[in-house]
Amino acid sequence: MSEEAVMTRKINVLYFASIREAFGTGAESLQTGAETVGALRDELIRTRGDAAAAALAPNRAVRMALNQVMCKADAAIQEGDEVAFFPPVTGG
Repeated sequence: MSEEAVMTRKINVLYFASIREAFGTGAESLQTGAETVGALRDELIRTRGDAAAAALAPNRAVRMALNQVMCKADAAIQEGDEVAFFPPVTGG
């Protein structure tokens, strides 16, 4: 096996509110080579089409959680983790 081989991990991804609408689903299981939540976001932007890319764009204040705990983009992803993406909450 090459040292350059990418290790993949199976994770569960949840999408909420307008992000769920852009992806057309609220949840999915997927194999990813992403090692961090930010790298997963970048992977989804590259691979999921224009609506998904716009929903997760770096200039949007997308919030992220790893295993139900708010996290930053550099949070490490492990096999079986749950990652959630949602827009900031606004209220009145």
